[in-house]
Amino acid sequence: MTIEIRKNVEGAIFLVLFCLTIPAANWMIGNVGTVCPANSPCLIPVAPNLMAPSGVLMIGAALVLRDLVQRRLGVEFGIGAIIAGAGISAAIAPPALVVASTAAFLLSELADFAVYTPLARRRLVMAVVASGLVGLVIDSIVFLWLAFGSLEFLAGQVVGKSWMVLFAIPLVAYLRRRDARLGLASV
Repeated sequence: MTIEIRKNVEGAIFLVLFCLTIPAANWMIGNVGTVCPANSPCLIPVAPNLMAPSGVLMIGAALVLRDLVQRRLGVEFGIGAIIAGAGISAAIAPPALVVASTAAFLLSELADFAVYTPLARRRLVMAVVASGLVGLVIDSIVFLWLAFGSLEFLAGQVVGKSWMVLFAIPLVAYLRRRDARLGLASV
């Protein structure tokens, strides 16, 4: 397999996984949790005495996957993934959450893009962590405020999404080392 084909295949895999995080997050909010209160999202524990809507896990993963799409396929695909993700979010979010879900997704991914892009060539792991943290805070604030008019779950949202970004660090570091070894230039 040539280097260019490998980059495109990996990029396509990251793009598909990125797109799948959106329906997974929306499904989880209504169906997965240790507690599912009426008229509220299902909640999971993300730290001792700290709960968050269960979709946080997928949104944290989406922030990292979008960075990897851009790394493999380029800036145009990174922007395209954001637009496609916002469209998917609008199409599948529960009616009461369409605006919140779409706005939070679009704004957080654009913020992630703005932080990731200038850092990625020199400091990949730092770029993924910094962009993920900026994106997850924006996503959390926008989603919670628009969906529920409250920031009650903000700490849990930030911690839950941060776990996914932190869990991705070994994978991103491995990809960076492997890319250097194989001569896979990032785009």
